Amino acid sequence: MTAKTKKQDAYTLANRPPKESLGRHLRKYWQLYAMLVIPVAYYIIFRYLPMAGNIIAFRRYRAGSSIFGDEWTGLRYFQQFINDSNFWKAFRNTLLLNFEYLLISFPLTIIFALLLNEIKNAKFKKVVQTISYLPHFISMVIVAGMVRELLSTSGPINNLIASLGFEPITFISLPEWFPTIFVTSGVWQGIGWGTILYLAAMTGINPELYEAASLDGANKFQQCLNVTLPAILPTIATLLVLNIGQLCGSAAFEKVFLLYNPTTYDTADIIATYVYRMGLGSGNYSYATAVGLFQGVINLVLLTAANWASKRMTGSGLY
Repeated sequence: MTAKTKKQDAYTLANRPPKESLGRHLRKYWQLYAMLVIPVAYYIIFRYLPMAGNIIAFRRYRAGSSIFGDEWTGLRYFQQFINDSNFWKAFRNTLLLNFEYLLISFPLTIIFALLLNEIKNAKFKKVVQTISYLPHFISMVIVAGMVRELLSTSGPINNLIASLGFEPITFISLPEWFPTIFVTSGVWQGIGWGTILYLAAMTGINPELYEAASLDGANKFQQCLNVTLPAILPTIATLLVLNIGQLCGSAAFEKVFLLYNPTTYDTADIIATYVYRMGLGSGNYSYATAVGLFQGVINLVLLTAANWASKRMTGSGLY
């Protein structure tokens, strides 16, 4: 380091404004901190405090007794579900359904976002976005009802099959059809809403990059491949990490709960519905808590592994 550089650093340190105290900072920006009160209170009350209830995974809980259980049981309930074939069936279904949905919906969402970005007519683009966003705001109960009506033996799809000379198919009652129903309805409901972050990332791309690529003779496909995709790669990596972290999650509970039935348990029963039946349905609260705690640990492992892999391959991750 030269003497000139040292002198400049000393001058910068000497003229740096004094560090603002925390109290003064809070008084100065109290409006911003006030806006944090409700979300922070929500997470503390409804997300963190209920974690104390996980203790009953290691204690026997009886309705009407202490909320922290009556007696210590150790790993008894963990051993119980590990030896339960129904649990492993639900575990397998959870991974398969979520992985199939991720494998199909994730690239389709990126492709749809790229196509939307290429629409130059602003009015037409808004119409397309509005139509694609609307399914996201439809209640899952209504979506499940629509799916059941469409796939019923007297519904439009079976009427079309019958008009072609084939026998009607009881889609809702056949376990082999449930993954297709789950993935298809999920893509329809979420593909439009999933493009929002990608489109926001695309607005930050310098237009001069496209001009330079065009001058080099690149067509629209090549511009998307060499300009747009590399620019939104950090966003893609972050969303992929979040989605992988939910491969064993319970985000699909509502849809599965509304669409499945005992005849489709082989492919439709997931950990969340299994926990619901064991806990609220059968009253085995400690057992259900142990399964839910195991599910949370698996999600944490998947999220951490996906984030590590993303940082190694793309240089960006969730944290």
